Amino acid sequence: MTNILQAVRVIVNSKIPDVASFYRSQNRINAVGDALEAFVKDIFANTVSETDASSKYEAYSKLFSYSGNANNLPDLMIKGGDAVEVKKVGLGTGKIALNSSYPSAKLFFDSPMITSTCRNCESWTEKDIIYATGCFANNKLEILWLIYGECYAASRETYEKIKNKISQGVSEISSVEFSVTKELGRVNKIDPLGITDLRIRGMWQIENPRNVYNYIDIDYKLNKSFRLFILIQETKYLSFPIEDRKQLESLNNPDLVIKNIKIKSLDNPVKLISAKLINYQV
Repeated sequence: MTNILQAVRVIVNSKIPDVASFYRSQNRINAVGDALEAFVKDIFANTVSETDASSKYEAYSKLFSYSGNANNLPDLMIKGGDAVEVKKVGLGTGKIALNSSYPSAKLFFDSPMITSTCRNCESWTEKDIIYATGCFANNKLEILWLIYGECYAASRETYEKIKNKISQGVSEISSVEFSVTKELGRVNKIDPLGITDLRIRGMWQIENPRNVYNYIDIDYKLNKSFRLFILIQETKYLSFPIEDRKQLESLNNPDLVIKNIKIKSLDNPVKLISAKLINYQV
């Protein structure tokens, strides 16, 4: 089974200067968002340098139980491991569009926002989720954040409460025929002929990681062309096999820094949680 610590080692050892150009030449991928998804999949499968398509897909099949689509989270699920959601954003501090899915501290089997294929791809009830956020400038990946949902999102009740209140408020409007859907809801038969419906869809967005963690002393080296930041709770970090932790920590690379930090709890900001910040800038 692969994990995020193995993925970090792949990134450090791959030394790819330009992700978008690399995947355009290898797979004829034009969109930078698609190149980012391909890169994230390859760092977890250790197939960045694999040029044979059949060998690459065989590795995917062994390691991953699900590869998703643009309309439903997650984008990737590791067999017996974590889920991954990939997002692209401009290099500035703009917010990240999550579309119809609110931020997730964890991925749950009973979530209405996942597909039945995802739900049944393996035996599971909940998974830790990694938000892989790539920041691009001039079609070049300059910053990649790999953040665990528990460091980035509040508990699901926080978002469900707002979602349910909006749906309830619409349903209580007189003379409105309301239907419960996977979105916020639907108002039926609005016009006199009853031929027009109104879909009520949430468009969630979340603050850029650079803004969320501005209280942490993060050294953004301006003279570097690529920066990787990984944020993970210490308890999660220590749950990985000791061999993976030792191999990562023993890498003799001055550009790789593993730092103990404290982050705010997303459910109770006055509470601080022990975490690890992994920083790689080249």
